[in-house]
Amino acid sequence: MPETRESALRGDCAQCFGLCCVALPFAKSADFAVDKSAGDPCRNLQDDFRCGIHTRLRPSGFQGCTVYDCFGAGQRVSQVTFGGVSWREAPETARRMYEVFPVMRQLHELLRYLTEALERPAARRIHGELRSALARVEELTALPAADLEKLDVAPVRAEVNPLLLRTSELVRATAGGKPRGRRGADLVGKRLRGAKLRGTDLRGALLIAADLTGADLTLTDLIGADLRDADLSGAVLTDALFLTQPQLNSARGDARTVLPEGFARPAHWTS
Repeated sequence: MPETRESALRGDCAQCFGLCCVALPFAKSADFAVDKSAGDPCRNLQDDFRCGIHTRLRPSGFQGCTVYDCFGAGQRVSQVTFGGVSWREAPETARRMYEVFPVMRQLHELLRYLTEALERPAARRIHGELRSALARVEELTALPAADLEKLDVAPVRAEVNPLLLRTSELVRATAGGKPRGRRGADLVGKRLRGAKLRGTDLRGALLIAADLTGADLTLTDLIGADLRDADLSGAVLTDALFLTQPQLNSARGDARTVLPEGFARPAHWTS
């Protein structure tokens, strides 16, 4: 089956050289059981680049791994940028591969948001601009490793961000009523049980451990919102905007939580 844009923007560990398990650092904490420096393979990484404890990451103290997604950057760097030759086969490429991976990950995240924006009928009037931006970012992902390594993604984000903001405005306007903004709000631990947040801008909001039980998050912009340990039990996230699977994986929920189409119910949620 040919790869679609959507599938290319989902991590495929079988096609990756374990880059998130090697290139990225982490510190011993509630999310990781040990310290690891950038460039050092995780102790759980196997010879076939698979995780030896993938099915038991949370009970093993590696919760942080369960809420990470490279948006397909890992397989792109592994199979395209470096032509399918791993850092084990060609150790001289390792440093550059590790530098390129986080750059590609940022580009793929932008592609993921732009792709979603283009799927929103309410944003039709700016679809032409969105398609142009998507094409420009895709061109950057095809750069040689030496160029990707030096690429500054900040100006690219600055170009894309206004289009995502406009998309959010157009989509949330379909929710009815006066658009509400809580962008970047500090809602850590807040009791928002049953809150009517339909069409609200929660871009970058801190919702860590917030009680969102039964809340209506229909058409809510959740780009960059921190949902770690937020309780989404019984919440309605129909058509939530710019939501990602890692955000759901970091939260709590149950069988009553209404998810947008295409999202998986995290295994640790209650039944």
